[in-house]
Amino acid sequence: MALKDLLVYVDQSEAALTRLRLAADLARRNASQLTALYVTGRTPAQLHEQTTAELGLVSPDEINRTNQRVLDSIGKTTERLRSALDAIRLQYHLDVELRCLEGVGSALLPQHARFADLCVIGQDVGIEAASVGYTFSEELLFVTGRPVLFVPAAGSFATLGRHILVAWNSSRASARAVNDALPLIERAQRTTVLAVNPTGYVDRYGALPPEKIVEHLKRHNASVEGIWLNGVATGSIAAVLQEEAHKVGADLIVAGAFGHPKLWEKLMGGVTRDLLARMTLPILMSY
Repeated sequence: MALKDLLVYVDQSEAALTRLRLAADLARRNASQLTALYVTGRTPAQLHEQTTAELGLVSPDEINRTNQRVLDSIGKTTERLRSALDAIRLQYHLDVELRCLEGVGSALLPQHARFADLCVIGQDVGIEAASVGYTFSEELLFVTGRPVLFVPAAGSFATLGRHILVAWNSSRASARAVNDALPLIERAQRTTVLAVNPTGYVDRYGALPPEKIVEHLKRHNASVEGIWLNGVATGSIAAVLQEEAHKVGADLIVAGAFGHPKLWEKLMGGVTRDLLARMTLPILMSY
């Protein structure tokens, strides 16, 4: 499957422009349509400011000024995004759409993400609270049926998907993530498969050795190698994955997501939650 339809969620944060540029570079390399979705709602901080003004002992004029500041901020973001997209069109010669919608982001984004091959979102998009136990970005993994690419809220990233690190543990979720990432792996300059504690799951579950996934991926791109690490404590796996990714020079991690969407409780797998909470590199996840 080719990645021909990419969706990137943008908001009022400066990090949105980073996501937009990374998504544009990804779209260019995959000859994709790029859609930037901007829900013109108020951020939690703006809602708090507005509520505080309305509940406090302030004059109607002060309430109006607060509302106007919020509207001005939303309008400035829209213009900033339009300018950024105009520059991207010229630089990358892309078909780009800015889709501005009014409403609730957590309801709108999943609906639009289902009609894209990949959704690019920030580590913390900063919109209204999600269901109990999950952040909005975590919940998106379970409700779209599509792979989600998370970009850390902090940090600078020059490239995306040039060197991919695949976190492999022979599970259904990791197999799904690898399959969803194949269009990126096929175009990557290099892919590294990292198997943490492979002896344990090969012996315990009768899984095939990780050499098999390297063999499979080499049929899509010859520049694939494997690294096996044994004896890693369970609580350290997420940190080790990211440390190894930085060590080999990867700019994207591919990993399966573990969780229980029907329960909407704090039952997301520990490694998954640690990766999303402490990410230092962009991560593509599938459920």
